Amino acid sequence: MVASPSVLERVASLPWAGIASFRQRILLRSVFLLLAVATLAMAVTLLQEEKALSYRGYQTNFRKTQEQVSSRLHHPAGQLALLNPAAASVPVTPLHPYVLPYAAIDFDDASKVQQAVETTGCLVQYRQYGAVCVAVGSNPWTGGFIYVAGRFASDDLVGRKPGERDLRGTHRVRVTLDMRGQTWRWVAPFERMERSDGGGAISPSAGIRGRLAGFVDTDGPDMLGVGRPVRDFRGWAWQSSPCIDAADSATSVRCRKGTFFSIRLPVEVFREALFREPRPEWPPADLDKTLLRIEVFAPGGDAGTPIFDSNAAGATPPFSLNDLRGLLLPGETLRVKKVGGSADLVKLAAVTDDAPEAWPWIDRLIRQLPVEGFDTALEAKDVVSTALGSYEVTLTGDVRGVNRALASVATRMSWFVGAMLTALAVAWLVVEVGIIRRIAELTRRARAVSAEVRSEDGVRHFNVADLRGKDELGILASCLHDLLQRVNEDVRREHLRAERERDTWHAVGHEIMSPLQSLMVLHGEADDPSARYIHRMQQAIRVLYGSASPSEAFQSSQLRLDTLDLNEFLAHVATNAQEAGVASVRFVAGSSAGAVKVRADEYSLEDVLTHLLTNADRHRAPGSDITITLEVTGDRASVRVHNAGEQIPAELFERIFEYGVSDPKAATGEAGNTTRGQGLFVARTYMAKMGGTVTARNEDGGVTFELLFPLAG
Repeated sequence: MVASPSVLERVASLPWAGIASFRQRILLRSVFLLLAVATLAMAVTLLQEEKALSYRGYQTNFRKTQEQVSSRLHHPAGQLALLNPAAASVPVTPLHPYVLPYAAIDFDDASKVQQAVETTGCLVQYRQYGAVCVAVGSNPWTGGFIYVAGRFASDDLVGRKPGERDLRGTHRVRVTLDMRGQTWRWVAPFERMERSDGGGAISPSAGIRGRLAGFVDTDGPDMLGVGRPVRDFRGWAWQSSPCIDAADSATSVRCRKGTFFSIRLPVEVFREALFREPRPEWPPADLDKTLLRIEVFAPGGDAGTPIFDSNAAGATPPFSLNDLRGLLLPGETLRVKKVGGSADLVKLAAVTDDAPEAWPWIDRLIRQLPVEGFDTALEAKDVVSTALGSYEVTLTGDVRGVNRALASVATRMSWFVGAMLTALAVAWLVVEVGIIRRIAELTRRARAVSAEVRSEDGVRHFNVADLRGKDELGILASCLHDLLQRVNEDVRREHLRAERERDTWHAVGHEIMSPLQSLMVLHGEADDPSARYIHRMQQAIRVLYGSASPSEAFQSSQLRLDTLDLNEFLAHVATNAQEAGVASVRFVAGSSAGAVKVRADEYSLEDVLTHLLTNADRHRAPGSDITITLEVTGDRASVRVHNAGEQIPAELFERIFEYGVSDPKAATGEAGNTTRGQGLFVARTYMAKMGGTVTARNEDGGVTFELLFPLAG
């Protein structure tokens, strides 16, 4: 009998149609593939060019930032911020003295005082035209003085007449100094000095000028005592003639005018320190704790309501080093320290860029694009010299900000690239589905998967009579008939093989159960320890027998619940734990000396404790005991298994009771079923079926697993 040729032989014997049978598929798919590759290549090339441009732009902006920071710090206002680095961390009010970059202030000259305080920017700004600067000079040997300069708005200044003690009809300034637990207060009434033109007549456009004579404030701001003015207290006030509001100048005879004042305040504590120590500390370490309050009172007004109060809310502090943060670009860091010092006076990072979040894969792609010099660190250093030393200013750039900014833009542009690729995909699908899908599907079945296609009913019959010919459909029509018969025969043989395997597994289970039944007869006494383990083996086979997976077997198992004395049971488990390979197990009955009755399956509960003890044994410290503690609280019994040793890792803590989750030590295979990650899963499943719970917690020096049971009624 001559054997019929196989399917593969028949396919191989068909005449070769040549490359023409694949030409249409190859051509169409190649065109669409090239279009997609060209689109992606164009996008990547543009990204690389944009990255290079962005990097060069970042370098330019970095240099501009460095120049801006340097110019700010070299300016007197910047030097004021360098000399007072802690000013930004303390409240702006009550006022505290700043260290000026000048040795002293010529407080008698209005223009020089104004130039000094405005150039350094030490003025604290208030609403309604108010401002005040409190400062000390950078040179301690110019005298222990605090300089106060500022401005306020008021009507025409009314001065004090010689010998007048009642100040209620004059303008006056009250200065309060709190320093080192002591308080000093001065009141300085305005004493007018007339200014005239060359002919002796008073010039109305010259404004009002006068001095502020300082008296120790003992009787309040409205009255003067019998004392003389403080000799070293010097103050001046200059009021301009124009009104602050231009509209008031044209419509009102009386209006609010700007008054600038300057005070030199003597501080005896500073003077004593200068002459007591050979090298006095300057500025004083507690300068930021030296607090001042400046109040200006108008004539006829309520002494408790000043027209200007330096403690008023809404004060705007002077320029500080923290204000440089706004100049920094994303990713840049500014550090300032004294030359020769190790600690940074201030370290500023740029404000976080609020650009929309980029897609991670786009960010990774941009990072991989090569740009010359991109990995070079950007850093610029400068030294700013002041009256009290030099400061090193270091600006560090982070080119990763270029990547983040570009990734954010690329994320938005990726929608356009995605739209182009989607259009290409749609066009390809139209051609594929409408022209070559059927051809490709039939060819794939005929030449590649004829021996691998399986189904319960075999391969359905295909009507391919109209496809015969010399092209691709003709090749498929010639071989599909032979393939159908071969596949159907294979499916039937597969069904027979599966049935035989199932019968074999049934026989294996039966053969295992039979010896266990015989062993049960041999070890049938109640006090025989082997009987317990045989029962556990039988239960395990019944649970797993005929199940699709172990997890489904444990979840679908049926437990037989009986009343169980936990005291007796746990003592037995602790005594026989070494038989299960767990040594040094100690049972503590706690406050429950009598019988503790619960509803549980004895063998399943023993499985639960065995899993917990095995787990504790694997993680305990060498030579330490495992403690089983029984406590009764209300209507619940608590069993705690504690071991001293390593704790449960944070990344596994929420998943340790899931099936298949195991720690790295268990994965070595030294703990039986625990290597599958099913020990704690079994414990949780069995406890749930017995109406209890199992939880774990990390404690100092170890781990505790707690089993909770409702007491049997």
